[in-house]
Amino acid sequence: MIIRETSARSSSGSFPVGYADFTDFPFRLCHPHLSVKSAAKKFILMATPSVFITPSSVQKSTLVLWDIDGTLIVSQGAGVRAMERGFQQRFGLPCDLGKIDWAGRTDSWITSEVLRHNGLPVTPENIHAYLEAYLASLPHELSAGPQGQVLPGIFELLEKLHHHPTVAQGLLTGNLRRGAQFKLTHYQVWHYFEFGAFADDSPRRNDLGPHALRRASEHHGVTFTPERTWIIGDTPHDIECGKVIGAKTIAVATGNYPVAELAAHHPDALFENLADVDAFMKLIVPEN
Repeated sequence: MIIRETSARSSSGSFPVGYADFTDFPFRLCHPHLSVKSAAKKFILMATPSVFITPSSVQKSTLVLWDIDGTLIVSQGAGVRAMERGFQQRFGLPCDLGKIDWAGRTDSWITSEVLRHNGLPVTPENIHAYLEAYLASLPHELSAGPQGQVLPGIFELLEKLHHHPTVAQGLLTGNLRRGAQFKLTHYQVWHYFEFGAFADDSPRRNDLGPHALRRASEHHGVTFTPERTWIIGDTPHDIECGKVIGAKTIAVATGNYPVAELAAHHPDALFENLADVDAFMKLIVPEN
């Protein structure tokens, strides 16, 4: 049943058309014995606020942007193994990512460093070829290698945020978009994310924030301000990335960095893990 709202009066002059015009409203066909006024009262008593207000009419105002590896999931090294396997398959050389400080970096930055470390030209062609080889190897490493997990509290948090009327959530990650999809599909949480910023946008993580804000605004039709934006990650690079755009930052020590090291970078909040769902939600949406 759709009722179109207007400021006009009904033809009977007694009720706003925003409720209904009960002189010819189909409701009266079912209740011909009622007067117009009685019919109106009966309809209004039967109606619920959901007839007039829907969740889609509530505007999003808070934006939550998630890192992936070490924050949402741990994949037990699937990405690293795929990077090493892809490099060897494409260039015929061994690869050891242990020699590179890759945590919190973007896939496109990592590929450039691996090429440079192995004395290969850092050209767009070589970067593209390496990334394609990596993406070709990643699904196998996710399914056949040691199995990781979704980190504590994450399933419940994603579900709560997904259904919260004023919160939008997306990704801000160093993964390529296809790599992010492979990983989060494997761990059954990809469907929570409809937009994000990825390594496809820039090899520099600090460049990704504006891309995420723009896509969030395009998707939801509202402008998200940095002060109502939260960036969540497990490395100092995530904290720095948030500070660059004036966003609030949450660090979580479920990756390679301990609490003390993350604290030295002064995030707005710091968690050992996100198992305390209520504490996290009170921080993000304190009005609840």
